[in-house]
Amino acid sequence: MLITIVMVYAMVTSNRRQSSSDSLVPLFQRHSQNPHYTMRLAIKTPPPLPSTQTHSLLKPRCIITTQTTPKPTTTNLNFSNDTPQSTLHLDKLINLENHNNYNIPSMQSSSFSRQKEEKLGKRWKEYQGMSNWDGLLDPLDDNLRGEILRYGHFVEATYKSFEFDPSSPNYANCRFPKSTFLERSGLPNTGYKVIKYLRATSGIQLPSWLDKAPSWVATPSSYVGYVAVCDNKEVIKRLGRRDIVVAYRGTTTCLEWLENFRAAVTNLPIPCTTKRPFENNNNNIMDGSGAMVESGFLSLYTSSLPAKQSLQEVVTEEISRILHAYRKDSVPLSLTVTGHSLGAALATLTAYDVKPYFSKLPVTVISFGGPRVGDRRFRKQLERQGTKVLRIVNSEDVITKVPGFVFDDDVAGGGGVHVAGFPSWVQKRVEEAQWVYAEVGRELRLCSRDSPYLGNTNVATCHELNTYLHLVDGFVSSTCPFRASAKRFLR
Repeated sequence: MLITIVMVYAMVTSNRRQSSSDSLVPLFQRHSQNPHYTMRLAIKTPPPLPSTQTHSLLKPRCIITTQTTPKPTTTNLNFSNDTPQSTLHLDKLINLENHNNYNIPSMQSSSFSRQKEEKLGKRWKEYQGMSNWDGLLDPLDDNLRGEILRYGHFVEATYKSFEFDPSSPNYANCRFPKSTFLERSGLPNTGYKVIKYLRATSGIQLPSWLDKAPSWVATPSSYVGYVAVCDNKEVIKRLGRRDIVVAYRGTTTCLEWLENFRAAVTNLPIPCTTKRPFENNNNNIMDGSGAMVESGFLSLYTSSLPAKQSLQEVVTEEISRILHAYRKDSVPLSLTVTGHSLGAALATLTAYDVKPYFSKLPVTVISFGGPRVGDRRFRKQLERQGTKVLRIVNSEDVITKVPGFVFDDDVAGGGGVHVAGFPSWVQKRVEEAQWVYAEVGRELRLCSRDSPYLGNTNVATCHELNTYLHLVDGFVSSTCPFRASAKRFLR
């Protein structure tokens, strides 16, 4: 019971310079000798507070703490005469005390960091998706969150290093040398070294009258990403393996934008002579034949110039060279391909293309805001070859909803695809136009409306990489509020 004692008395001081000994006489004692003095007691009984001895009375809630060590709750509570405010203050303290009783260590604790590093190194295959991220996405595992953000920063470096100025003679190239690339991109002490720059080439043939246009309009080939490998012993120990990273940026040049609008799917031109696990059969015909992907993405991945190899050739050769260089190393190897927007599509194509050549190499895709890439047969081939794809999707991002249409996987008789609510003739026309796509891999679905820091967002903001990093950092689970610390990723 909370008792509020209101003492009403009249203080009359005729001499403000009375001795210090008189000033220390308790007011209660002095006024209690006054026959006209009256003491009134007002006793209020507020609703019972939760007991501090049990958790069963507390309402379940998600509480995210950023404090290293909370102050002891034995300090003076300093109740005022305002009973509701005092009760609320005590309720907050009790909930904080119960939250601390769960022994959740601080994110700043060095011992906790070591525990997380040990957990990451021992379970790296889980975080790379070897179990399809089961039980790690909702709620989002802290180690997985850190890995997603880490790869997101590798993608961010592709934008920071790109020369956007069309008046520069270095337009559409990388601004930094490989030796200082990560440091100048804002990523010091990563434990990785950049060993190869990657370029994408458009296969679009422009009309001759565009020859008079500025050179930046028709730039056919541009810097699109890089290959890096972990070479630091401490980082290798923390990760539990030697990691190879391929990072891609999103659309920047005019021809890349034109390629994006080539939304019809086209067959993958993979020769039957390649020795791939899913192609072995008696008729020398690919088991996976018939898979189709977006025309523009495939063009950027496979097109070449007389003096320049295609992106497909360069990235495959570089990964092969890395694997050969570390063939005698006892440390496990992994390949993580990551990208944003167009880069997410190129990352998916790269993983699809590389995995059959290096079947024993764990290959993982971490994509941010990626568009659809291929049809259902393409997805089935990805699953069959063991490529793991984690798509980070903002439900407010329109880019993740294009191109084409996605029908459900209930295959009707005759090999058709049935979609509830869509007339059969509409489905037939879509299939004839080759606009049928399928989502690949596992999805971590976020929403920019969940963040209290984004405010009013537009189409561009919802698609920005910084928005994705902010949402990943703030997401706890589908039933918990946004983390307050996530605002640091906003620009």
